[in-house]
Amino acid sequence: MSREAEPPKRTLRREFLAVRNGLTDDDVRKTAQALAGRALDLPELAHARTVAAYVSVGREPGTLALLDALRARGVRVLLPALLPDNDLDWGVYEGAGSLARVQHGGGRMALLEPVGERLGPDAVTTADAVLLPGLAVDARGMRLGRGGGSYDRVLARLERAGADPALVVLLYDTEVVDRVPEEPHDRPVHAAVTPSGVRRFR
Repeated sequence: MSREAEPPKRTLRREFLAVRNGLTDDDVRKTAQALAGRALDLPELAHARTVAAYVSVGREPGTLALLDALRARGVRVLLPALLPDNDLDWGVYEGAGSLARVQHGGGRMALLEPVGERLGPDAVTTADAVLLPGLAVDARGMRLGRGGGSYDRVLARLERAGADPALVVLLYDTEVVDRVPEEPHDRPVHAAVTPSGVRRFR
């Protein structure tokens, strides 16, 4: 590969994760509050009745404050549960007490997932907005995910259903970049929210 060629996704993921791993608990806490404030001001979330979101883990930009604020507004918040084939089922968020820590991948990964009724993978098609995790987004709205493919399936499912929710990725400020590598199945998001602002792509 020539020096000028874009680095593969795996290399980029390692670089972004290394930066995240250097953040302190205090960094994560402060940015979570700022991120929630920015996201709640989005018109796409202000008018949403149902939002599909996720529970941040580790050093991901924190989402719990945002989930609670959406729920306090009367928004129906859907959260994912990882299936054995890496697809996502969905359940309704009823507050922090409605989450359980679930081990995946032979114990290598722990996620907070909703307890209670499972609504099926197609439940995401009812959302007015979908909040996506990611490691970076570029100037075209192309998102670099963690590599598991779960959200590629979600985006493909929305497309097949003819659903057109607002697609919003939640990131740190340094994770909005000029360009990330893309593959034919990748789909752009509509906006990125970071602690310092909102970037729109459509």
